[in-house]
Amino acid sequence: MKNYIFQQSVPVYDKVDIVVVGGGPAGVAAAISAARCGKKVILLEHSGQLGGMGTLGNVSIFMGVGNVTGIYREIISEVMPQQAIPDNHKGSVWPQFNPFRLRYYLNDKLEKEGVEVLFHVSFAGAITEQGRMKAVVANSREGLLALEADVFIDCTGDGRVAIEAGAGYTTGRETDGMTQPMTMMFMMQDTGKPVIPHLPEGCYRYETVEELPQGRLLHWERGEAGTLLVNMTRVKGNGANVKDVSYAEKEALRQTFSVVDYLQRNGFGTYVLSHVPGQVGVRETNQIIGHYTLTEEDLLTGRRFEDVVAQTNYEIDIHSPDGKSGTDEREIDGYDIPYRCLIPSGIQGLLVAGRAISATHVAMSSMRVQATCYALGQAAGVAASLAADQNILLLDVNKDDLHRELERQGVVFLTGSASRTRF
Repeated sequence: MKNYIFQQSVPVYDKVDIVVVGGGPAGVAAAISAARCGKKVILLEHSGQLGGMGTLGNVSIFMGVGNVTGIYREIISEVMPQQAIPDNHKGSVWPQFNPFRLRYYLNDKLEKEGVEVLFHVSFAGAITEQGRMKAVVANSREGLLALEADVFIDCTGDGRVAIEAGAGYTTGRETDGMTQPMTMMFMMQDTGKPVIPHLPEGCYRYETVEELPQGRLLHWERGEAGTLLVNMTRVKGNGANVKDVSYAEKEALRQTFSVVDYLQRNGFGTYVLSHVPGQVGVRETNQIIGHYTLTEEDLLTGRRFEDVVAQTNYEIDIHSPDGKSGTDEREIDGYDIPYRCLIPSGIQGLLVAGRAISATHVAMSSMRVQATCYALGQAAGVAASLAADQNILLLDVNKDDLHRELERQGVVFLTGSASRTRF
């Protein structure tokens, strides 16, 4: 492949305490928690909305994680005040939410917290000096911009900042690098009147459940009355690969209309397609190589860590990477995620939060859900703030200091043996 050397003088947009790249659950929580530590924070978001897959991909249901705590708990209580949340943090909740309301709420939330959000600004490159992050270069409507900070937090979901800075990473399952497939989740609305199905040209005519992309029915109607949230499409490929994700956008939309046709002919004859998200949902791409790698054994044994920053008992949930029907689903009792999983080896001044932390393919299938990403982001924001305050390396952040500040921000960690007591 031919390579070009591209050199350009890039103006510095601002110098702040902390720059967060990516406005999904991890990025939102990282920005909020850092701002609550008194830091000046800028958050860069490549789209026009916050919330990540929860809004952009219409993954508008929070998977149950057992320990409902911190900023995630706060968001549920404010966005869905009618949702009962266990006081002891030990009961899972699975609330379906309105993605449009969440989008509006997050805009308002970050504004109140004093976070500067730059929309339509995409990460373009990392600037390092002697192995330390100094700035990120971003592509904006005004051209390229540079942003300097004391600490950077990569919440891109793909580990893009870390990788561009030189961090090691893995992709997909260890045997062949294949990732979990992509899915377009959509919504249907009950009109109360019979609907005549109309299958667009080129779509599939599914006759049985077995013919469906996932080989199963998977939908929820827990939110607003008559609103059906559907998770039934599946497209093989890596969402961080340009060709794969470009194909997935077209194929997932084709499957969406095909599944709608099937549902209208099988039990949902009064429902119409009411919302298709602006992009396909991506489950898995890259994992950084950090100072600790979360493993399948950690999940199955319910391992506890002294530097715990997040807890979950969400199941091992691997959608077949070969794109065929079938899902590897295994219940677990609950486990800790250590802070060291957020620190990429060999790069200073950078944390990674969200689904791209250091984890194996199997472990990632459990920790990837939105609630856990909020928890990881909150911890990253606090850790970055402590490192900036004390002028120390991120790896040297004291776990007791980290836990004290997280507790001050409403985080509660469950104790005891996860293998004996389910969250």
